[in-house]
Amino acid sequence: MKNTIIIFAIIVVVVGAGFFYGGMSYAKSKSGARNLVFGQRQGFGVAGGGILRDSTGQLRNGGNRAAGSFINGEIIAQDDKSITVKSVDGGSKIIFLAAGTQITKSVDGSITDLELGKNVMITGSANSDGSVTAQSIQLRPNILINATSTPPVR
Repeated sequence: MKNTIIIFAIIVVVVGAGFFYGGMSYAKSKSGARNLVFGQRQGFGVAGGGILRDSTGQLRNGGNRAAGSFINGEIIAQDDKSITVKSVDGGSKIIFLAAGTQITKSVDGSITDLELGKNVMITGSANSDGSVTAQSIQLRPNILINATSTPPVR
């Protein structure tokens, strides 16, 4: 009888450890996908991840960047110290322009190149209030940003 209880306890521990390991492996495999979907839902960051080079020349994994590091969208408001960028999903971010913010296009740009309706990609640091202080702003061609959108019917 004692041997049966010991064997049963060992089987329960082994099965429990197997379920624990399986659950941990499953959660680990799903966490990257969950974070990517969250980032895409917010409309900020680089959809699909990928390797990117930041403003310091360091390689970064685009899918795992903190919110606010890369922002794509359309300028919907601006003043001399900030712009507001609308993302693909309709959300928006306030972007503060620092004295050292680099604004680029095919040729060097300036604050006067930032216009309503222009698409931009911003690198910068996130502020505690959800806004971003820009390190660089790149003017982008007005192309379809959201690759999953359905093209208009003609």
